[in-house]
Amino acid sequence: MNRYKHTFPSSLLVLFWCCIFTAHDKLDAAEKHSSKRPNVIVFLVDDLGWRDLGCYGSPFYQTPNIDQLAERGMRFTSAYAACHVCSPTRASLLTGKYPARLQLTDWLPGRKDFEFQKLFNVETIQHLPLEEVTLAEQLKSRGYRTAHIGKWHLGEEPFGPTSQGFDLQIPRWNKGWPKAGYNSPFEMEGLDDKPGEYLTDRLTDEAIKFIEESQDEPFFLYLSHFAVHDPIEGREDFVHQYTERVERNSDPQYILEANPDDPSPLSRADLDARLRRPSWSGFKVLPERTVKVKQQQNNVQFAAMVAAMDESLGRIDATLTQLSVADDTIVVFFSDNGGMSAANFGRPDRKISPKQLDRAFSTSNLPLRGGKGWLYEGGIREPLIIYWPGQTSPGKVCDVPVISTDLMPTVLQMVDENISGASATSMKNHSDGVSLTALLRGETELKRDAIYWHFPHYSNHGMQSPGGAIRCGDFKLIEYFENGTVQLFDLANDIGEQNDLSKTEPEKTKELLGKLRQWRMQVNAQMPKSKSQPRDPQRQP
Repeated sequence: MNRYKHTFPSSLLVLFWCCIFTAHDKLDAAEKHSSKRPNVIVFLVDDLGWRDLGCYGSPFYQTPNIDQLAERGMRFTSAYAACHVCSPTRASLLTGKYPARLQLTDWLPGRKDFEFQKLFNVETIQHLPLEEVTLAEQLKSRGYRTAHIGKWHLGEEPFGPTSQGFDLQIPRWNKGWPKAGYNSPFEMEGLDDKPGEYLTDRLTDEAIKFIEESQDEPFFLYLSHFAVHDPIEGREDFVHQYTERVERNSDPQYILEANPDDPSPLSRADLDARLRRPSWSGFKVLPERTVKVKQQQNNVQFAAMVAAMDESLGRIDATLTQLSVADDTIVVFFSDNGGMSAANFGRPDRKISPKQLDRAFSTSNLPLRGGKGWLYEGGIREPLIIYWPGQTSPGKVCDVPVISTDLMPTVLQMVDENISGASATSMKNHSDGVSLTALLRGETELKRDAIYWHFPHYSNHGMQSPGGAIRCGDFKLIEYFENGTVQLFDLANDIGEQNDLSKTEPEKTKELLGKLRQWRMQVNAQMPKSKSQPRDPQRQP
């Protein structure tokens, strides 16, 4: 009995101290967890249109994983790319600055000058300047492990991702399109492949590997898919699925669009009448600087590319859940410009065979007008979904206009608030962006007057003049630079931009045009020169 009498109190003492140490360990773990910055994933898709997702109303493409992300986070209906082509938008996302301020205003290396032009294209810098402090550099300075997987398109070496704050780059290929297409062999340094592999899947494998290796420290994954950029090559199993689903309805397959800056611009009735004439048959640059724009979502190859991209997001999400880090990971889903509803006429003499239309026209952006390469909504309005665990009510929809320059300050404020509750530091680097955290928490407006675009180039995807645009409230004004034509639209009542109000709303037109021109002066935007002015001898032919 005496033996047990001495043992019992000792056991209680051991149990007591075990409880104390266990509680202390739990407190340490909780404190460590509360002070750990959240992981950040930017899932960027190339050339994905505003309506190319189920949750944005696509009648054809099925995107269950992206739709689920929208149900958990906030879906923005008036989100914009800073440009209607890729490189400038990507620069704006990583720096928080307008492309015009960076003087990186066209895709790289950019379009050549051609005889039909009245203006010279502005020369754009050929890389994101190293003195710019990128989102990756900002996060790296906060203790993040950083990875760039996929498309860069912001300069050749030595101006690649590893010079801009990324610890890891896969593949070592800085151009804006996959070197050998989407089916292996990929022929890109740093990306091994096996027969039968698909590029979107292979990049996802690398992204998952990075997440698994980085789960114990804060990480920033910039998964920048080449998809759904051309070449339009769908994964074979998804192509078969969509081939069984495709239906062609009675709506027009294509309509004509012209240059609204021509001295005698063509009305919609004029364009529809010309579409029936023999001179406007075929798929090329047509008379009177017109081109055809796709009006139906029925491209099975493109649909299969969208499906593989959606599956990629699903695999990333499943990995986060499996590693128990989903609730500690911010996810930003975005696209860099509108869907390619008009073909690429980088060579104005290009002719497209009727058998190759699904390789030249990817999607329809209806009800938006135009597409990639256009200042109309189809070229710049994008899908944007942000998942901020514990902060945003699930399934919220935000109609406030936002733009790609906002993503950098938003991410920095989200990760800094997790530490101190204070707003993000070092904000002077991205003076054009506005943090969206207030919107993510339920506010209904931003303290911003307007957002802007500047494209002093001729586009590959239409024959419209170089120009710029401003959105202020529900009004949007486009100014073209050949002849000074302006168009004014009320997007609240005319999302398809069919009713030009510039003549009936002269005061609003004058107000917005003045703001747009004043903004160009503030950011030192470069303007195209007339061919009647002396030509720079260093310019490309």
